[in-house]
Amino acid sequence: MATIEVKDLSKIFGPQPRRRAMPLLEKGTSKAEILKQTGCTVAINKASFEVREKEIFVVMGLSGSGKSTVIRCLNRLIEPTEGQINIDGRDVMKMSTDQLRALRRNKTGMVFQNFGLLPHRTVLSNTGFGLEIQGLEENKRNEKAWHAIDLVGLEGYENSMVQELSGGMQQRVGLARALATDPEIMLMDEAFSALDPLIRTQMQDELLALQAKMHKSIVFITHDLDEALKLGDRIAIMKDGVIVQTGTPEEILTNPADDYVRSFVENVDRSKVLTAGTVMHKTSAVVYQSAGPHQCARKMHQMDLSTLIVVNSDRQLLGYVKIDDVAQLSEKVPEEEDDQGTRNIKSIIHEDIYSTPSDTALSELLSNSAGSNLPIAVVDENKTLQGIVTRAAILAAIAGD
Repeated sequence: MATIEVKDLSKIFGPQPRRRAMPLLEKGTSKAEILKQTGCTVAINKASFEVREKEIFVVMGLSGSGKSTVIRCLNRLIEPTEGQINIDGRDVMKMSTDQLRALRRNKTGMVFQNFGLLPHRTVLSNTGFGLEIQGLEENKRNEKAWHAIDLVGLEGYENSMVQELSGGMQQRVGLARALATDPEIMLMDEAFSALDPLIRTQMQDELLALQAKMHKSIVFITHDLDEALKLGDRIAIMKDGVIVQTGTPEEILTNPADDYVRSFVENVDRSKVLTAGTVMHKTSAVVYQSAGPHQCARKMHQMDLSTLIVVNSDRQLLGYVKIDDVAQLSEKVPEEEDDQGTRNIKSIIHEDIYSTPSDTALSELLSNSAGSNLPIAVVDENKTLQGIVTRAAILAAIAGD
């Protein structure tokens, strides 16, 4: 279900944009030509996307691509020229000044690149500023602010002045201030771009940890593809005001829409983004634990395999059997029989097969695949077999094949 729906959003800066520039934009005139003819700058060109409940939606692009303008149009800090913006089914374009004020105070929280803190106030006072604007009385305001400060790991710094803090800590204050009002939607504009690389990585991890607890709908703006791939459930890539591709990190990596997107992803460490689910495939090299040794031997011969994966009647992973064990069992007089008097392979099942959920990054599977001749079994939360991942599939995916 979509929390934010944006359709054909356009923003043009300059004199009389609707009369002078929009007709040219409708005809498909380029951004450069519109600037030349009218003096107007096309910041957003008919952008359409949706942000789903509880997802981090990343808008990524180079400087001048229009990404920061997009996020400011969502709550009309910048007035769009044309288009539709709906938040929880309400038309933002038709909101009155009071309705917009309520949207910004109660529905959305915003975190800026330059922190936007009040230097003459303490951490506690900065964190509770949005609640103060809402008119919440001081005791309740401080209680909510303390909770937000604790969430971002700044407990003990409540009475510090913000200029006494490092850049990373100041950004945590900005995040705490946005969280204090408990908004359903977080708008984060290049929130970590001003931080040193190590602090930036820590803040990314902190945001993911917070999101696991809070489950907000987050729109995150960045110019860094690695950051987008790490944080985003889905990513929209912008160029010259146009959204050229929207998709999951894996879709962006494995199926770039054009050469522009391809140039972004060609140097990405694919092993940290692609997952077991991306490269797994279904397999028929599976037998049920009720199977007999002769049945297993026949299947191994037909498929030219020396191992088979074993599952129970619910297709839950139990382990695997090896050809030597199957051969020995088929030659023996059965010591144990099931209810039907038939030998089965239960006694020769090996349980030391590596299994993993489908969302495990390939980087985490490399060492295991290198040290074993067995495929990796991909299972769901009930241990039901979904497919297998081979060493060759992992290496091919990392190589971009």
